[in-house]
Amino acid sequence: MTRVHVWGASGYGASEAIAFLWAHPLVELGALESASLAGQPVGLHFPRLRTLERTFDYPGAILSAIEPDDVVIMGGAHGSAKETAPKFLEAGARVIDLSEDFRLSPTRAVYGLPERYKAQIAGARFVANPGCYPTATLLAVLPLAQFEVSQIIVDAKSGITGAGRKPSVRALYAEVAGDIHAYGLEGHRHEAEIMQELNAAGIDVPLVFTPHVVPLARGMLVDAYVVMRSAPDASAVRATYARFYAGNPFVRLLDEGVSPSVAAVAYTNDAEISVSVHGNVVRAICAIDNLGKGAATQAVMNLNIMLGFPEETALRQGALTARRSG
Repeated sequence: MTRVHVWGASGYGASEAIAFLWAHPLVELGALESASLAGQPVGLHFPRLRTLERTFDYPGAILSAIEPDDVVIMGGAHGSAKETAPKFLEAGARVIDLSEDFRLSPTRAVYGLPERYKAQIAGARFVANPGCYPTATLLAVLPLAQFEVSQIIVDAKSGITGAGRKPSVRALYAEVAGDIHAYGLEGHRHEAEIMQELNAAGIDVPLVFTPHVVPLARGMLVDAYVVMRSAPDASAVRATYARFYAGNPFVRLLDEGVSPSVAAVAYTNDAEISVSVHGNVVRAICAIDNLGKGAATQAVMNLNIMLGFPEETALRQGALTARRSG
């Protein structure tokens, strides 16, 4: 059994990871370290983990307990992993970081989008988990790299858990309820990550990215409008998506006329994608769970690939377990 520790264990993404790791047949939970909730029962703060008889561990618990080839999933706030991740690596652990700290090049970490970098993730010791907006946007757009793209326009909507777990979240929900709020209009922090990966795929064109917060607890829907230099053949576009995602068990290319559903992917590592052609514009829509495929379940998928486990391990039965225990 591989032991997996969770650092920054009291965040939304970390709690999701704990739920899926708890259901994983090939790993065991190690330390669950939290500076803010140390000594308190995990289930007191996350009711669906109420039957997990564990308390949050104190700062330093992971470094004290770590052994070579343990895995650490880092769920702390952005900026907090920069000093700590190298210490875990030096102790011989593998690290998967959920923050933005190591996503941009140059970095020691492999970018953890399995549908593109599976070979690099396999056997890696340090993986930077993608952000939720980049995950959904890249899944929607990357298959089009072989076409002559001239511009990309992305309209993205996220549930409020994308803002992270903090005391202000309750007030934030009161402000969001009944409204849709566009933000980051002068440059969202995820744009650089999206552009880095589009450029790496050979798509070097202007991007207009507009994120929104919507009154949902969780979930994400990205509408990507990819403007081509000339009108592409619709059947060729669809065939390209089918080839690109062949053998990827968590990506569903929907039938023509069927819309991706946030509800259909909730609590899972799944992504639903629809694609259609309108003149010289390809419309690709992607739905994911921002806490699942956009964070925790993608981290577990990366863990499976890193350790040579079947990539679906705990991500089918784990989703059902996590949902039922709520």
